[in-house]
Amino acid sequence: MSGLVVAYGEPDRSDLEAAFSKIWHRGPYATGIWETDHAILAQNYLQADCIFANDRFEIPVPGPPDTKLRICYDGQIDNWDELVEIHGISAGPFREEQLLLHLYQQHGTDMLQYLTDAIFALVISDGEDLFAARDLLGIKTLYYGWKDETLYLASELKGIFEVTEEVYEFPPGHYMDPKGRLIRFAELPKTPPNKLHSGLDRMLKDIQAIIRRSLRNRVDFRVPTGSLLSGGIDSSVITYLASEAYREKFGKDTRLKTFALGVGRSSDIQNARVIATWINTDHHELIVDLEEILKVLPEVIYYLESFDPSLVRSAVSNFLISRYAREHGIQMLLSGEGGDEIFCGYTYLKNFSADELFARQMECIGFLHNNAALRLDRMNQCHGVRVVAPLISGELLSYAMAIPSEYKQKPEGDQKIEKWIFRKAFECILPEGVVWRVKQEFSQGSGSASILPAYFEGLISDQELVRAQADYPIVRSKEELYYFRIFTEHFGSQHTVESVGQWICL
Repeated sequence: MSGLVVAYGEPDRSDLEAAFSKIWHRGPYATGIWETDHAILAQNYLQADCIFANDRFEIPVPGPPDTKLRICYDGQIDNWDELVEIHGISAGPFREEQLLLHLYQQHGTDMLQYLTDAIFALVISDGEDLFAARDLLGIKTLYYGWKDETLYLASELKGIFEVTEEVYEFPPGHYMDPKGRLIRFAELPKTPPNKLHSGLDRMLKDIQAIIRRSLRNRVDFRVPTGSLLSGGIDSSVITYLASEAYREKFGKDTRLKTFALGVGRSSDIQNARVIATWINTDHHELIVDLEEILKVLPEVIYYLESFDPSLVRSAVSNFLISRYAREHGIQMLLSGEGGDEIFCGYTYLKNFSADELFARQMECIGFLHNNAALRLDRMNQCHGVRVVAPLISGELLSYAMAIPSEYKQKPEGDQKIEKWIFRKAFECILPEGVVWRVKQEFSQGSGSASILPAYFEGLISDQELVRAQADYPIVRSKEELYYFRIFTEHFGSQHTVESVGQWICL
């Protein structure tokens, strides 16, 4: 994970440097600026992103000597090892960047068809032309804005806002041409694939294999690595598979570090202990209270760039546990993020019939780009930690879309079991109480979902909320009003507010 800021048109170096300073936290380990008359590209990296690099390598990464191409890139290509072999990319640092530059040189905008198993935000320029793109799900964040005749792009809203108030979210599944036009290159399907999988046993084995492959393609433990562990099925599966790979590399008696957070005696803490003992990890807990949560809220909202209550609650937990992990020397954290979207884990999805579930699942996945993806990116990045979420995988998503709805939300009596097939795939390796534990959002399990709304209900009067809603109908509760006020102090209340995604419920 890394950060980028680009100015194109009639760029001003001081404006770009001001914008770049706002995302310094995304990569203080290695940084560089490349400048021409019509373009300035700035890139930074975390140490976990460039462990093979040294002072001889230029940043932003250049293309072949016979071109003037440079790339700014934040992302991860799951099948990069296969692609670099096919396209003859030599070994060394920044192989993904070199691969992307090669694909662009060979295929132009059609390069994006090769990135079906990748998450990315990228900008490529030779100083005269510019090409920018963002992955279909919007897992990697990107914003743009205009100041006079100059286009600015940046990994975070705050970078653009430092230069101009005219700031917009770069839409997922789009690329931008040199004239600033946005063109869609991919979209989520409207209907399920025609050919569905057959044979439950085959599907269970495939799911196990795809997730294990996704993790091993992304994680090699060359930097200090730990795993977030809430005690739910998603983080437990990832932690189990990571521990398996960790012991293969370092020895059967070694233990992967795991990290759990709770407010008081939360269910997450208790369930995480069960899993940590079962897997035999080097387990660490952080117990916090309301005072500590309130203290970090302004910082969380500044880095998160959102005021959605559900997102802020869970982001607080992520912020605190990521900071705690960094204090323990961790540079890369594994996360179970994505399982609910891939396998229909959200409780509200139980309200829909099997025929309607696919459309609702695609709608849910469509929320990622300006909601959960922000938490995944920002709450780790601000502490200099790279996060890896193996369940967010193009291969896994494509496979899961063809799984019949009744295996994702399986009817049992008058109830439905969410993520049934995912649970079934791993019931043989985890405790039964964890595998079949009812879904809880991170904020519910950690305890912040109950404590924060109650606090703000007593802090803000009914009259205050009514007055605020007259000016800003987007505000839905007292809790959201509190967060909204912090957000607008940092980012104003015009275009920036329109970039904020709001979850379907509070």
